[in-house]
Amino acid sequence: MATTLGRRLGTADAVVLGLSAVLGAGIFAVFAPAAAVAGPWLMLSVVLAAAVAGCCAASAADLAASREGETRDHDVGYDAARERLHPAVGRLSGAAHLTGKIAVAAAAAGIFGTYVLPTRPLVVAIVVIVVMTALNLFSVRPTPRAAWPLVGGIGAVLLVVVVVGLLGPGGAGTPSVSAATDLPVSMAPGLLPITRELGVFTGAGLIFFGFAGFSRVVGLGEELRAPTRTRGHALAIVIGIATAAYLAVCGALLVGLGTDRLAVERSPLVALVDTGRAPALGVLVRIGAAVAAGSTLLAVLAAVAATTAAMAVRGDLPRIVARRCGSGAAWRADIAGMVLAILVVVLAGTWGAIALAACALLVDFVVLHLAALRLPRAGRTWRMWLAGIGAALCGFLALSMPPRTVLITACAIGGGWLLTTAVSLRSRRAQPQDGQAAAPDERAA
Repeated sequence: MATTLGRRLGTADAVVLGLSAVLGAGIFAVFAPAAAVAGPWLMLSVVLAAAVAGCCAASAADLAASREGETRDHDVGYDAARERLHPAVGRLSGAAHLTGKIAVAAAAAGIFGTYVLPTRPLVVAIVVIVVMTALNLFSVRPTPRAAWPLVGGIGAVLLVVVVVGLLGPGGAGTPSVSAATDLPVSMAPGLLPITRELGVFTGAGLIFFGFAGFSRVVGLGEELRAPTRTRGHALAIVIGIATAAYLAVCGALLVGLGTDRLAVERSPLVALVDTGRAPALGVLVRIGAAVAAGSTLLAVLAAVAATTAAMAVRGDLPRIVARRCGSGAAWRADIAGMVLAILVVVLAGTWGAIALAACALLVDFVVLHLAALRLPRAGRTWRMWLAGIGAALCGFLALSMPPRTVLITACAIGGGWLLTTAVSLRSRRAQPQDGQAAAPDERAA
């Protein structure tokens, strides 16, 4: 919509909005593929993923503060890379961000389908993507008021899971009917061409998929009271609470299921409460997972459309994509995001989409850290070395992902960069001719 919410959100609202994203779809599914590669080192993977998320949050907060007062509803890294590095690097950041977010949408839809209807998860995933896209076309967005009961409900579900996992009978048990008996080669621990010690980094990269939701707080600048202070406090609280929640759920899953069974469960939290002889709680967990995944999907599809429209306005994508309908939605961008998300979930599945999303987002944050390194000393809150460490860690985790995932990610981001570069060159060549007929204020815009 053309209107804004105004500066009315405090730290508590920002924290709740951030937690609604960080404790969204990822925590309900990411531990299974991470356990398949990290094995008994899974807890260490969680700690490493949290540390990387903290570095990313610091750099993102500094970049957002440097652009205070500017209206923005899309990725801060794209604009920062264009301005502080080079427009070509900005296009690379935009391609990585869109690849990652589209894969996040596909993964969230897959998680929704797995928990709601384990026998037909793909059909449900496609349907929910279409439904959430329709809601976005009518400019339906998650609000702070809705985030409070959402986070409270998800927190209650996770608390039940932790209690059952830690206090239940435990043991490996028998895999559920929805277990992944057809594990992809890139996810099977015995076939991955790395040692267990390196597998902890692969697991951390996969778990980062869940932590990456903190970026929702970064995009609230125009709605926050005292944005710089509120954003910094909110990010620190979100990362801290998320780390505690992920460690608690991870510990409960390891105690209740064991590493081997956890590595093959597509809906591990439901399998855990069933193992704890509390099958009635499985319905509660499925509802919680569905609500969390649906909320994540709605927000991510909106973010994909916003970034796509912003790139189109700047000439990095065809300008026709940025045209809006009567509700204010960039409907062509929404439709494009829907089609690509469906394509990813059909071709890659839920676990493949998680791996693709994690790898692409890590590449995007490498560029974001490099842009943060160009900030003047007076314009930063965090030390420069933190951005340098963050860039190195993000790059290392991205390269430690399964080789097939790295190759697919490189092809997707490279293809997106080539497309945006071609569109940008064509736009610049056409600009003088358009400028002769355009009004001065339009040329300035």
